[in-house]
Amino acid sequence: MPLQVVECVPNFSEGRDMAKIKLITDVIESVAGVKLLDVDPGADTNRTVVTFVGDPDSVVEAAFRAVKKASEVIDMRGHSGAHPRMGACDVCPFIPVEGVDLDDCAELARCLGKRVGEELEIPVYLYEHAASRPERRNLAVVRKGEYEGLEEKLKDPKWAPDFGPAVHVPTFGALITGAREFLIAYNITLNSRDKAHATDIAFELREKGRVARRGQTNAFYSSGKELKYAEGFFPCGNCNHDATTFEALEAHCKEVHGYDLRQLLKLNDIDASKGVMGQKAYKAGLFTQCKAIGWYVDTYKRAQLSINLTNYKVTAPHTVLEVTRKMAVDRGLVVTGSEIVGLVPFAALYQAGQFYLRQQGKSPFVPVADVLENAVFSMGLADVAPFEMDKKVLGLPKVGDLMSMVGVDFVEEVSRDTPAPGGGSIAALAGALGAALASMVANLTQGRTKSQEGENAVLEAAERAQKAKDLLVLAVDDDTNAFNAYMDARRLPQGTPAEKTAREEAMQQGLKLAVDVPWRTAATCFEVMKSSSLAMRHGNPASITDTMVGVQMGFAGVRGGIWNVLINLKDITDEAFNQDLKNRCAKLLNEAKTLLDESCTFGDQALEKMLAKKN
Repeated sequence: MPLQVVECVPNFSEGRDMAKIKLITDVIESVAGVKLLDVDPGADTNRTVVTFVGDPDSVVEAAFRAVKKASEVIDMRGHSGAHPRMGACDVCPFIPVEGVDLDDCAELARCLGKRVGEELEIPVYLYEHAASRPERRNLAVVRKGEYEGLEEKLKDPKWAPDFGPAVHVPTFGALITGAREFLIAYNITLNSRDKAHATDIAFELREKGRVARRGQTNAFYSSGKELKYAEGFFPCGNCNHDATTFEALEAHCKEVHGYDLRQLLKLNDIDASKGVMGQKAYKAGLFTQCKAIGWYVDTYKRAQLSINLTNYKVTAPHTVLEVTRKMAVDRGLVVTGSEIVGLVPFAALYQAGQFYLRQQGKSPFVPVADVLENAVFSMGLADVAPFEMDKKVLGLPKVGDLMSMVGVDFVEEVSRDTPAPGGGSIAALAGALGAALASMVANLTQGRTKSQEGENAVLEAAERAQKAKDLLVLAVDDDTNAFNAYMDARRLPQGTPAEKTAREEAMQQGLKLAVDVPWRTAATCFEVMKSSSLAMRHGNPASITDTMVGVQMGFAGVRGGIWNVLINLKDITDEAFNQDLKNRCAKLLNEAKTLLDESCTFGDQALEKMLAKKN
């Protein structure tokens, strides 16, 4: 059965009494199969965001225990804080990580909601992908009125809870649970104590936008006069166009600005089908999948934009940050930095780091650690609190045990009287070193080429070399692990015919895995040769010998990988599989030899010219 991993991020309405939070996190950690990843409290928001992962059943169990414990230790009757909230465990989303999808997570939310409603007798609402009806998808809509308005809300049949009694539980409030994509909770900090400064910018960014105004008297949009729809007067919130009918305005908003006016009004609690006469006009925000408000955080003595990015693949943190920086300058403000609340996916931070490297005129194809460090510096992620990469970044690439060794220790490990690590791991290491040389030369040359063609070539070389390097670094350990899998299969019992058959099948699978890893090493090392050759032809001539070594190391990886494929084929009984790999190996080796000869000839001739010129 494939690995299934679900993330759960419950938000608890307590951020000041860490003893209470500890009681909650303790019950989460008491569930086998669950790993607590992050606990992020905020005193001013009086809210703690907890993140844990595990298999689906374990995560639901941990979530239930956490909600139950929250009902015992948190009393909402005295709660106050800057963040919107409806209950002691305010929101509890399930997020797919691996082997599950949103539909699976929606079912988990329903399982949790049903159990909380029945066993704890707490009202439960479903939102986002688990929502029972379209109007409940948006969290802000479900949470509208918050804890203080919940008692009245429960009296409205349209707001009957999805699970549990429609009865107000004063000490708890209500739970909101659902399924969503990964949400990045992202705050941007200003050099101001004025909440209104943050709010003014936040309303420009968020998808639901803001009340439309005209005639601003200063840089702040809020200084203008509010617009309302009237007979024959339907103003556009995003430009100075005025339509004579609502339908004409709808068409204008779609054609000129690309948004659905009715949907925008719906986000702001206006049902256009019932008429809009006398209603306020609205300006659409700049970003979809973006929710934002402004608040003041006394701990930092500064105002912040509190932003939820519900799909970072659509709206990325760095994109929002750069627009905010420009808006802040227009208003006489400065963005001092930003912070990630909870976790951030590796891809989002890596994308940001590459963006800022490009902005600096630098190659974005450098080691992963350098890209992430650039993102942290550029976004000011350590402005108000330390940013601990290992704790904050979900999916951070990790190298294996062998590549984590000090160089001399690795050499000593190879020299011992054990069959692994062996030639396959060394072939991968050789290729990784060759790729590193290719990347080095390409990045040294980047920005110094004499043509756009040359610039494109060295950036392509750097990109291909970095990708190959990262794959080969992993292959060093993968090769040893693959061999170990075969050895484990050999140790299986063979006392009965059934055991012998199972052992033989496991050994054959282990051998195919042991063959697949060096094959991928060989193919990737050919990419190293190509990136080295590209860097050789377009890189700094003074570094040509580095690229020549890169080509040679890449070829060593190709040759070593192929040798390790072929020696393992002798024990594989699948003849079709064997012949296919032999054909692929022969083709790859011929191509690698040709490229090696061409590169050596080019390099030697270039060296001779340099030496002749010097003499």
